[in-house]
This record gives sequence, structure tokens and C-alpha cells, in this order.
Amino acid sequence: MKTKKIVSKILGITMSCVLLLSSGCALLGEMTKPVSILSIELTSSEGLEDTYTIYYTDGTTSTFKVKNGADGKDGEDGKDGTNGTNGINGTDGKGVTALDLYETYKEIYGEDLTYAEFLSKYLTFEGKTEKETYTVINDCLQSVCKVYCEFEETDTTTTVEGNTIPAVYSGSCVIYRIDDDYTYFLTNYHVVHDDKAIGSPVSEKIYCYMYGSENFASKQTDANGKTYYEYGDRAIQGEYIGGSIQYDLAIFRASTERVLSINENVKAVTFAEDYYVGETAIAIGNPKSQGISVTEGIVSVDNEYITLSIDNVSRTYRSIRIDTALYHGNSGGGLFNAEGALIGIANAGNITDQNINYAVPIQIVKAVTDNIMYYYSDGDDTTNGVYKATFGVTVTAKTSKYVYEEASGFGKIIEEILVLEVAEGTIAEKIGLQKDDVLKALVINGNYYGLSRYFEIGDLILSMKVGDCFHFVKSTGDTSSSYSLTEEDVILAA
Repeated sequence: MKTKKIVSKILGITMSCVLLLSSGCALLGEMTKPVSILSIELTSSEGLEDTYTIYYTDGTTSTFKVKNGADGKDGEDGKDGTNGTNGINGTDGKGVTALDLYETYKEIYGEDLTYAEFLSKYLTFEGKTEKETYTVINDCLQSVCKVYCEFEETDTTTTVEGNTIPAVYSGSCVIYRIDDDYTYFLTNYHVVHDDKAIGSPVSEKIYCYMYGSENFASKQTDANGKTYYEYGDRAIQGEYIGGSIQYDLAIFRASTERVLSINENVKAVTFAEDYYVGETAIAIGNPKSQGISVTEGIVSVDNEYITLSIDNVSRTYRSIRIDTALYHGNSGGGLFNAEGALIGIANAGNITDQNINYAVPIQIVKAVTDNIMYYYSDGDDTTNGVYKATFGVTVTAKTSKYVYEEASGFGKIIEEILVLEVAEGTIAEKIGLQKDDVLKALVINGNYYGLSRYFEIGDLILSMKVGDCFHFVKSTGDTSSSYSLTEEDVILAA
């Protein structure tokens, strides 16, 4: 939400007839993977007890012990006991995995042994602990900023025609990328947009402040009584480079030299691979333009459609629902998981229920930011923004079910993706898609992307560029014809 210090700017945002606030502006007057197991290796043995070491992708280790069976002894009338099972040899230098051990233990103790029982009964972990929440938050503070966007609006306090007045709105942003020359910041499109602005609706005066070096826009009056704003010597001036109202995301850049002169320790955010219902959702933003603040909750719904009106036109947005508190000014701020990886960009809230708030999902964030950067740097000054191919196919979920994965501890919804309609003369018709086809995967430049939710097709299309070759795999095992995108296939998204 943008938040307004003097007069609140309220954007009309509705979802199923419930009024929502953009988590953003205030008018003064909003790919490192999570840590996982890399390998498990037998590192020592003492008697009947073997010690295995777990190597994690973040460089840390922990150990667990496995007790092997002992040879049985002859009783007076008894029979010889059986030998305990030896450990499994590693293969290709990767060592034995926890799932390998689990399969072996099922052979010993029966197929009814669940993975959870195996972990709790037979593995004793030492040394590996989850990161403390405060550690994660403090690390993320190196990647977040408050932001001000200035516009020129009609002065409604006077009857003199043509009089204008500067209007300053505040929100939040995260550092997307740091290059030698420029640092790129990611925020919501509605943070940098003002439908009442005279001239361009996108701000030409963007200023941000790093956490720990914050200041406020200061309203001043010159000798002629004209209002203006000062931002102070800690402000980092930005330049808008591209965005999309359709996805409510925008990127601006600033001199890396200037950024590092304020704080040499800043860093870009890490994008999460995915997110799950119930996992931690930490919002870091600039609520009510009072400076960087942190709230914590969970992901409540993994996929929900809401209606936002940014420029007096209602559009539907796919969103994550969270119970993390958001306020005006949080718009554009980062939503992080328990590992400190970005899972979304906060952008909307429900004014009647503070436990119902929304963020742009990380899959859309990744696809849109890469798209913006590609077309910004393609050498063609006319291609700024988000471009995508129009396939001409309408799909829906034929069936839908929840599947819990015991090994990971997470579950997800799985859908069969049904083709409802194929428009005449479109790419979909050219490659042979037909009504009632069930789509299993999309293969792009030889890379196989399995489809488990119907909206994943749209996310993947955002990542496709001119010249990319693709085809669909159907549930029958058949494939569509291959097709390479041309310049005529790719259009500017709103």
C-alpha cells in the first residue's frame, strides 16, 4: 500500500465485493534455493553404532546415529540370531540419502513404517538448528528500502486555472539486483503510478532510503510561496526503467556508487523457489510512511484472485493471501519466508479484516522482473515494459486435489489442465491444440516444465522470448507441434 501522510490516497480495490486497500502509497503533503540436504555419508563407526553426517546446501552439517543389529546368541533351546543390516555404500560420490536409509529400514521393519516414524524413531539429529527468526529478519534488512514518488497534480485549493502542486506518495521496495554501474529496485507499479498526475502517470522523481539511513520528505515553501519537497543527503535518487500495471510490478534503478556510499553492506534479495500454505510470511516495509517496520504471519492461501483498480480500471490479479499485518505504505515491500528468501511483493489489504492481506507471488515476480530487464536491455528503446506472447488458448482445472508430501512436509494442490477453447488463427491452433485436450507439460527450448496448476502456463509464457521454441505434452503422451515465437507473436502487456 502507498500511504499518505497528509491526505490518504485510497485506491479502489475490491475482491468478491469486499473493499481492499492497496498495501501502498501514502500521500505526504507500498535465486538461491532454501536450505536442503545435499548428501548423507557414513563418517564413523563404533561397535554397533554408525555415525552419519548430513551435508546441507548452506555449508552446515549435522550428524545422526544408527544402531545396527547384533548377532544373536545361542540360548539353551534357542536359535542363532540374525546379523544386523550393514550400512549402504555411497554411489557416485553422493553418499547415502535419508530416503535410501528409509527404504532399507522398511525392508527390515515392514512396509507399514512411515517416513515420519523412521525419522522420529531411528534418527537422532545433533547440531542442526533452524535459523532464529530475528537472525533472518536482520539479514533481510540489508535488502529493503522506503521509497517516495513525487508527481505534479492540479492544485485543488485554488480557483486559478493551471496551478499545480507537488504530490508525494510513499511506499516500499527491495533491492532486486546490484551491478557494477546500477542497482535495481523492485516495487509495485501502483507505488510509482498516479492517475491524477499531470503529464506522465509514472513518477519522474523517485527517492529511496536504505534501512538505518532513513529520512523523510520535507515539505518546503520558496520565496514565491511555491511548495516543493526536500529529501536530504541520505536519499538515493532513482530512475524508472519499466513496469506493468497488469502485474502491479515496477523496477527503477540508481547509481551503485551512490547506493554503496550510503551503505556498503547492502545486498540483493534472494528469490525463493516456491512457497507453501502455513509457512512463515515476514513483511518488511514502510507502513504509514513511518519507516521500515516488520510484521510476521503465515501464508493463508497459496493462490487467490483479487480485483484491483489502480487507474480506475478493474483488473484481476493472482495473489498469495497472508495473515501478516499490512498497512498503507507496505506496498512494494518484501514478503520473506523463514529462511529469508523472497516469496512475494506485498501489494493489497482488506480494510475490514487486518488478517486478510495479499502479495504478488514469487513465480510472477521472477517472470516479470526478468521480462522487464530483458526488454529494457535489448538495445531497442521502444521495448520497455513487459511483453508476452498471446497463445489464444483458454484452459481451466478439470480436476483438483490436495497432495501431501510426507518427505518434504509440504503439500500442494494438483490439477488436470483442460483446454476449454482454442481461438481461430492463433498459435494454439497452429500447433494443434484442441478443445478437451488435457495438458501435462510445456517444453521450452528443450527444458521440460511439468504443469500441476492451470495458471502455471501463464507464468511460463511470461518467461518466453522471440525465437524460443516450444511444444505441449498432453496427458495421453502425445505432443503438440513445435513452434518458434516470432516478433509478431509478442505484444506489450498492460
